[in-house]
Amino acid sequence: MSSQSVPPDAVEALIVVDIQSAFVTGDGAVPSAAPLLVRIEDLIGRARDSGALVVHLQNDGPDGAPDEAGTPGWELHFPVEQGPREVTYRKTEDDGFAETELGAFLEKHGVRSVAVCGVMSEMCVGATARTALARGYRVVLPHDAHGTYDIPAAPGISDLVPAPMVSRVAEWALGDEVEIVAHAAAVTFRAV
Repeated sequence: MSSQSVPPDAVEALIVVDIQSAFVTGDGAVPSAAPLLVRIEDLIGRARDSGALVVHLQNDGPDGAPDEAGTPGWELHFPVEQGPREVTYRKTEDDGFAETELGAFLEKHGVRSVAVCGVMSEMCVGATARTALARGYRVVLPHDAHGTYDIPAAPGISDLVPAPMVSRVAEWALGDEVEIVAHAAAVTFRAV
């Protein structure tokens, strides 16, 4: 792709948050996991093809958790093409920047803009996007490429809150600096 054909709003890195078997397959999958996976796989492929960076975050859940480190649920759903432009960072906090080399990796490559996708919208996706914003990155959040679970009803507080509503509120909570796009297909990438 020539530099003249790269859209000016293209991002330089894709951060894929916690797309682990426990959250996207089987009975424990987030609602609408299948179409979510299709969109994220497309984002990964297009980021790779463009020469953008791809970062996979992998949560090390505590003992007994569905994503407990080393268990089948902890495994990343998509194969990683580990190399200088594609890396995996394991984490124990919601924020993908906390106690990982994510910030140093992006800085080393001169990244100024990122797209964030994955699970859970209101937890790890939101925390990672919030820190990216605080660090001065342009953050693009494709609405149809992050997901979460329904929030169960709480007597005296609320009825069940459906997962799509939780995801939308998580986007809104990030404030007016995040760029929310309706469809992952609209996100474009460029090499750094």
